[in-house]
Amino acid sequence: MSDKPVSDKTMSDTARRTIVVTGASRGLGRHICTRAVEEGWNVIGLARTVEPLDGVRMIACDVGDAEDVAKAFREIRKDRNFYALINGAGIASMNLMFTTPPATIDRIIRVNLLGTMYCSQQAGRLLARRGEGRIINFSTLANSIALKGEAVYAASKAGVEGFSRTFAREMADFGITVNCISPGPIDTALIAKVPEENIRRIVSHQIIQRKAEPEDVWNVTSLLLSPAANWVTGDVDVIHLGGV
Repeated sequence: MSDKPVSDKTMSDTARRTIVVTGASRGLGRHICTRAVEEGWNVIGLARTVEPLDGVRMIACDVGDAEDVAKAFREIRKDRNFYALINGAGIASMNLMFTTPPATIDRIIRVNLLGTMYCSQQAGRLLARRGEGRIINFSTLANSIALKGEAVYAASKAGVEGFSRTFAREMADFGITVNCISPGPIDTALIAKVPEENIRRIVSHQIIQRKAEPEDVWNVTSLLLSPAANWVTGDVDVIHLGGV
């Protein structure tokens, strides 16, 4: 953890703060958007395919494209209340490594790892000027247990963990926390094609042996967004939901 504490500014009214959520059109990202709106946040959602969502301002953006991300953040920078980035975009493909097409490898790394880095870089520049803020990334328990068939996905998320750990140190002096949540399987499109046997294997490695619910993830996300998490960063960067 950095020797210098992050900002101790409090958030008296979340309605005056804006969070940006990637992967906002479906699954976990969509749930986070909905719950954030319910708790009074202003929410901007980034997604390749824009679908209307009550209370959310949607911006079309492919997070795996650096130019597309830069364009989206030129719009976001106009919001003087921008406070947090939640990197919820992610994709997976269940294949043994030697049968995975190069195009699939490229796309998973580009969305999961480079997308997180591109968005964090742009958000970090804006938040650093304001002297406070939050960046929340997502890893996976599949990385911890070396799940067969998920070599590329696990590699992309291992990269996110390493990035989060170092980026937290870089941003601490600007009052920005960077954290990484690692949930177990959640019933979203991300795991729709994963064999049930593999899901059971992941769950069997957890201390709490059940699938995660989107609300489980939101509860931790909400905590990390709050003033109570001002000192949660640096070495405390990977939170394994369900336990391993």
